[in-house]
Amino acid sequence: MQTAAYARKLVSDRLPPQNDETVEERVVTRLERQALLTGRKPPVACCFLLYEAALRSPLVDREQPERLSEASRLRNIVNQVPSFARAFSNAPEGPTVLIETRDHERYAFAEEAFASELTADPGSVARVTESLGMIRTRALDPDESARFIERMVKGRE
Repeated sequence: MQTAAYARKLVSDRLPPQNDETVEERVVTRLERQALLTGRKPPVACCFLLYEAALRSPLVDREQPERLSEASRLRNIVNQVPSFARAFSNAPEGPTVLIETRDHERYAFAEEAFASELTADPGSVARVTESLGMIRTRALDPDESARFIERMVKGRE
């Protein structure tokens, strides 16, 4: 649920540096994937864990928390914020995604600094499911998370 400006900052701030054309292609691809979250019928149910550290990053502009606040009002989107005080020290270091298809096939995707992995291995998927489940137990609940993000929008957090 990234704004174009925030996605552009994330993509262009990587090493090794990407050329402008690659950056724009990746931003467009991210935005197209996001459109699938809200444009599908029936909508795809999603839960996002948005670490407080990521929300406070200097890369986050004013529009990004506004976008997250808007997204949290959608029926198919649940945002949860693991706060500094409640976060696990061994949480995933990059984006981690669990996917279940209509045919109930389950996949886990993890992106780290030097590698990305998509797996359907049941043991790996179970470990990622358990890890993200434990993180969710320590995160602010969805209502608390929405209030936290709203305070960021208003500049009080």
